[in-house]
Amino acid sequence: MIHSDKEADLPDKDRKFSTATNPENGLSSILRLLLQELSLFYSRDVNGLCLLYDLLHSPWLQALLKIYDCLQEFKEKKLAPATPYAQKLSHEVVELLCEAPQSPEIQELRQILQAPHYKALLSAHDTVAQKDFEPLLPPLPENIPESEEAMKIVCLVKNQQPLGATIKRHEMTGDILVARVIHGGLVERSGLLYAGDKLVEVNGVSVEGLDPEQVIHILAMSCGTIMFKVVPVSDPPLNSQKMVHVRAMMDYWPQEDPDIPCMDAGLPFQKGDILQIVDQNDALWWQARKISDLATCAGLIPSTHLLKRKQREFWWSQPNQPHTCHKSTLLISMEEEDDMKIDEKCVEADEETFESEELSEDKDEFVGYGQKFFIAGFRRSMRLCRRKSHLRQLHASVCHAGSCCSAVGAPYEEVVRCQRHPSDKHRLIVLVGPSGVGVNELRRQLIEFNPNYYQSAVPHTTRSPKSYEVNGREYHYVSKEEFESLIYSHRMLEYGEYKGHLYGTSVDAVQAVLDKGKICVMDLEPQDIQVARTNELKPYVIFIKPSNLSCMKQSRKNAKIITDYFVDMKFKDEDLQEMGEIAQKMEIQFGQFFDHVIVNDNLQDACAQLLSAIQNAQEEPQWVPTIWVSSDTQS
Repeated sequence: MIHSDKEADLPDKDRKFSTATNPENGLSSILRLLLQELSLFYSRDVNGLCLLYDLLHSPWLQALLKIYDCLQEFKEKKLAPATPYAQKLSHEVVELLCEAPQSPEIQELRQILQAPHYKALLSAHDTVAQKDFEPLLPPLPENIPESEEAMKIVCLVKNQQPLGATIKRHEMTGDILVARVIHGGLVERSGLLYAGDKLVEVNGVSVEGLDPEQVIHILAMSCGTIMFKVVPVSDPPLNSQKMVHVRAMMDYWPQEDPDIPCMDAGLPFQKGDILQIVDQNDALWWQARKISDLATCAGLIPSTHLLKRKQREFWWSQPNQPHTCHKSTLLISMEEEDDMKIDEKCVEADEETFESEELSEDKDEFVGYGQKFFIAGFRRSMRLCRRKSHLRQLHASVCHAGSCCSAVGAPYEEVVRCQRHPSDKHRLIVLVGPSGVGVNELRRQLIEFNPNYYQSAVPHTTRSPKSYEVNGREYHYVSKEEFESLIYSHRMLEYGEYKGHLYGTSVDAVQAVLDKGKICVMDLEPQDIQVARTNELKPYVIFIKPSNLSCMKQSRKNAKIITDYFVDMKFKDEDLQEMGEIAQKMEIQFGQFFDHVIVNDNLQDACAQLLSAIQNAQEEPQWVPTIWVSSDTQS
């Protein structure tokens, strides 16, 4: 009898369900017919039939099917807005509400209708309803020849920035083509124009027969929206290259380069600048921007291949003249020997006075309160004979400057931003500056400030130790054969000869300081910086620069130098002026290697700046040659 009750109730429930949905051929009607067929076999208790019947008769399945039928019915209907002027209607409602008696509900409704987000929603609704979001294009001509090239119309809104594209004339056809699209410019950001597109019209003016300069004039006189009619290139070029960063090893001025395709698109830079190269598709002209100004669009710079070719061509034709648009860093002036007059004067008199000053120097080289530390590398004989030796090296380098092989260097050095790991060795700190600027005094004060943390490398010499000297303290005393072996194996950062004895600083002496967990601080002549720039030492080069002449007179009024004729003679004005000129030439020739510059107009301030710079070099990310990082990864 229970089965009979189910059979009797089934048609009523099915009828109610069918009436609610009322689909013609929906899943609900199919389910109803299926349940009617199954009801005939339900009383026979066929295997599994009861389970299937209960499943198909379950309310949740019927609800899902009802939702499905409703969605199908909704899908067949075409949506149409109730009104295309909802914003106007809302404004009228607000006016009526202002005239109506005030109540909390009316005030709340007015606030909702006048809310900016609600107004924006209605504005977007009207825009879609009125279908005015499609661009209005001019109608196509009725009679289009079959040979007519496919064209496209590009509209760009010109702002204060340049469009960011260059054009050229095709050598054979005379067509005006887009030569290149500048990275970061308006054209590149729009993605509508590509290198190789043929310009047909600009703002309705045909460019056929015009020179590129005339087309540029039309663009310069245009403001607001600029409309281009172009024949698109068949295969737009894709820039899939990885961005790289380089350090400029030379100066470049587009205004002085007659070969640049577009002078206005050129990017001027100076040696030491970090450049981000964004496009190297052109073998001769790359696109780059300075990391100090990444918000601007890129500019054109000569590629490495082009610069080396121009250097070779120029030097073969005029081997003794520097190029106008890019200055080489390896051509050293013949006047350099005169620029070191202060050092050369000091050398001859130094050894004559050294014997009488041995004891005082020895005393001054011990620092510290309680535990004493010896400061190595400050003996005058070592420093001054090294500089005199470099005068001869400078002269020799000038004599070979005409050779292309020795003069052509890499104009760019690939770099990467890297931070020293706390477990790594400290970076070597190299101080560079003209004689008299205070390099050695800053180095001495730095080591005296914390001898447990800062230390100089102990130099090598072939002379015999004196009675009061200790091997490994003042010098490492080695034979001439051992010293020359270090030179031949490229283990000497600097070396020179004085009165038949060799002096120098080895890589191993620097490593001995770094292995102790200390920071090695040394001063080098600028010509030796490149020798020290290895993955093994990772030097951080700080240039100590003199201030202006008036400040130097004040800060060095009690300072003294040694000359051929006088001991402890005060600085003259010409000496200070000469110091400034030498510093300027050092920056011009070797500025690309300087990581930091400190102006020593006050010794205490300069020392504080030096401490801060060294801390940043060890703890903050720095731009270093990529080969340093890749070498670490491989090892």
